[in-house]
Amino acid sequence: MPSELPPIQPPDSELFSLNGKVVILTGASSGLGHRFARRLSAAGARVALAARRADRLETLTAELPNTLAVPTDITQPGAPEQLVAETLNQWGRIDVVVNNAGISRVLSALDDDVDDFRAELEINLVAPYELARHAARHMVDAGGGSIINIGSILGEGGGGRLKVPGYAAAKGGLHNLTRELASQFARRKVRVNTIAPGWFSTEMNEEMFEGDAGMAYIVNNTPMGRPGVEGELDGALLFLASDASTYVTGQVLSVDGGWTAI
Repeated sequence: MPSELPPIQPPDSELFSLNGKVVILTGASSGLGHRFARRLSAAGARVALAARRADRLETLTAELPNTLAVPTDITQPGAPEQLVAETLNQWGRIDVVVNNAGISRVLSALDDDVDDFRAELEINLVAPYELARHAARHMVDAGGGSIINIGSILGEGGGGRLKVPGYAAAKGGLHNLTRELASQFARRKVRVNTIAPGWFSTEMNEEMFEGDAGMAYIVNNTPMGRPGVEGELDGALLFLASDASTYVTGQVLSVDGGWTAI
């Protein structure tokens, strides 16, 4: 006879709780990062907020409990390592990294400058890799952790009329880097996953949302017929950051209204 299984309990918010966890969040001063900071703090995490704009970070930390402002340009030599060190000095551990900082340029590949292309890859791909490596060393010693990269639907296919060669290349690389790091770190209990958002209004893409043509492009090409709204990435973030996803690694979770389904 099989052993008796434990009873299934009602849904419990504690499954998605981040109480006691320490999170590093890059790109925290605006856009998706600003919302992520609030969501992580509300879930009980202690959050090291990293971004270049120190004034915005100070304003955010004044509003949110258990947060630390770490003004930094994550692309500078030694910056990822220093961010890890400051977080450890403050709280003694790192449980989650959210690689959210990024930029996007819109232009034809024929008009691109290769140095600008390299700079875009530096912040969107190289810096997340460096931060993941430095944080993972601590996570391995501490018994595990979760690394969450913020990718894009444009990492799953070309931008078409949008003309984003550097962004598409970097996000595509980030998605496959996620799989590679996940496969390397899995037996050391460090999970690596990516959230690939569809169209959400941020400072980086505000021109798409301000013009009729841009909104028509989003609406007509998204099966759900609309862009995402604030809060619709919260569930994916908490799922991957918390113990709700302890058997999930190497995945790209698209939150895109069906964009990548067609």
